[in-house]
Amino acid sequence: MSYSTVSSSSSSSKKESHNQSTSPSFNRWMKKQGRMDLRMKWLFIGSASLVSIIIFSIILFVGFQGIQVFRDISIAEFFFSSSWAPSASEPRFGAFAFIYSTLLLTLLSIALAVPLAVSGAVFMAKIAPKWMRELLRPAADLFVGIPSVVYGLIGLTVIVPWMGRTFGGPGYGLLPAAVILAVMILPTIMSITEDAIRSLPTRLEEASLALGATRWQTIWRVLIPASGPGIITGIILGMGRAIGETMAVFMVIGNSVSVPSSLLESTTVLTTAIVKDMGNTFYGTTWSNALYMMAFLLLLISLLLILIIRLIARRSETP
Repeated sequence: MSYSTVSSSSSSSKKESHNQSTSPSFNRWMKKQGRMDLRMKWLFIGSASLVSIIIFSIILFVGFQGIQVFRDISIAEFFFSSSWAPSASEPRFGAFAFIYSTLLLTLLSIALAVPLAVSGAVFMAKIAPKWMRELLRPAADLFVGIPSVVYGLIGLTVIVPWMGRTFGGPGYGLLPAAVILAVMILPTIMSITEDAIRSLPTRLEEASLALGATRWQTIWRVLIPASGPGIITGIILGMGRAIGETMAVFMVIGNSVSVPSSLLESTTVLTTAIVKDMGNTFYGTTWSNALYMMAFLLLLISLLLILIIRLIARRSETP
């Protein structure tokens, strides 16, 4: 084929594409797609703005209503007093027992769940055969969909009586609540940890094995530290669920207003205190404002955990 033939064919194809791009039907199609893209852009912007407005409205409403409690009581009494008697002749609104029990319960449930979750994630990511992993992963995810009241019912009928027979007493307290919460947050931590381990580049494992490390040394000293940001993210998400859980904890913790001196002593956390007392008060009273302040504390803790996750993710992305 001669050069003139090739050049003529290429010029004719360019002319056809130019004519197609300048045809009226093509221009109408491009304008239609442009309008559709613009509509979708503003739809996404409007949706994001609406969600942001709703979230900030909730935070502002709960925070403003909760701060009103400090018109009637002092900040020191609310945060550092464990005397909670809102219906007494001289009402007292000390929430220290609730705050202390909430933090202690969260840390205890994390301490119980993390070793099991990380071990299960390592097993599914690096040890289990493919057929077993395909069975274990859906089974672990199934725990997330179980309603919390079912966990509470199992704890009330199985764990609490067993705790009472084993350690004495009625069996209610922080320990059965921590066991229930550990089971509830375990799938979240395990799935995120497994994804973090499986997303690591294979060269890390190959280099460790090439240097003479055993399989366990490679997992313990190379893979787990390298997937640290993902593991921490899973732990923080588990903490967020543990802090906000209500019904399962309400059924097994005992709900007495006291600072617990042991893990099998009945106590109350922030969420259960709100649920238990909200139906007994009227909006705008000091009692109601104190409950709103507890809810605002839970919101602040959740926001703090989200900020920590964002900070960890940003640091993990930096080379």
